[in-house]
Amino acid sequence: MPQDVIRDWHAHLAHERRRSEHTRRAYVATAERFCAFLMEHRGGGVDAAMLRSLSAGDLRAYLAARRAGGLGNASAARELSAIRTFLRFVGGSNASVPQMRGTRVRKGLPRPVAPDHALDLAHEVEDNARQGWTGARDFALLLLLYGAGLRIGEALSLTGAALPFGETLRVTGKRGKTRIVPILPAVAAAVGRYVEACPWPIAKETPLFLGARGGPLQPGVVRASVRSARRALGLPERTTPHALRHSFATHLLAGGADLRSLQELLGHASLASTQVYTAVDAAHLLDIYRNAHPRA
Repeated sequence: MPQDVIRDWHAHLAHERRRSEHTRRAYVATAERFCAFLMEHRGGGVDAAMLRSLSAGDLRAYLAARRAGGLGNASAARELSAIRTFLRFVGGSNASVPQMRGTRVRKGLPRPVAPDHALDLAHEVEDNARQGWTGARDFALLLLLYGAGLRIGEALSLTGAALPFGETLRVTGKRGKTRIVPILPAVAAAVGRYVEACPWPIAKETPLFLGARGGPLQPGVVRASVRSARRALGLPERTTPHALRHSFATHLLAGGADLRSLQELLGHASLASTQVYTAVDAAHLLDIYRNAHPRA
């Protein structure tokens, strides 16, 4: 196994691409699994020359083996993305990486984004950012949408006065209505990591989430990053920043939250707006029933 190549790649991810520790760990683990598979698949040692000679068939064989072990569609697509990045590094500026179509998640009626898909999406957006600090920013923002159920406009209207994040956050929603939302430790940690990495000063009166040139981050930039990430992961078009808010609501309801509490957390003026999630959750349960019941 080319441990020296993987070690150099890890250093490249850390120092040149400034990827997070989580991303580096996941990418290196994928590269090691891939090289271990190639040793058996090709029946010999793995070196840089062999990695440069791989075909799309080799990638398909690896993904087939991973899928046989229970890997889901989105995770398989994420591994494929990591392998392509690794092979481009090994091949250098003239690298010719095998091309193949990524896996696709079955399309259907609108459904919430699964928890693991929400995290996959946030990590993919972070990995594809041009700069390490903007990747940390986008990861924190998407975690905030999913973890606290914010609208994207609400998140982008936050200022530095919200720092440092504690257990709760005061949010101003539609028509100037304010509400208090709980903040998960993982969300607070992601925001703190972004603030530490941000090259621009974040004052109490300036936006919390800043664009590449230090101005307010525009929602279109976030939506474009999510579009690119969901295509790479094979997620359906309904996987948008706003879908993360819907997922927050649906998963809380499935976990036992009552409608009145959910109404307060989402900032809905009317309970009727919240009741739509009972239908979404019922549809999700029906899917589980149909897939699990032997007579369904």
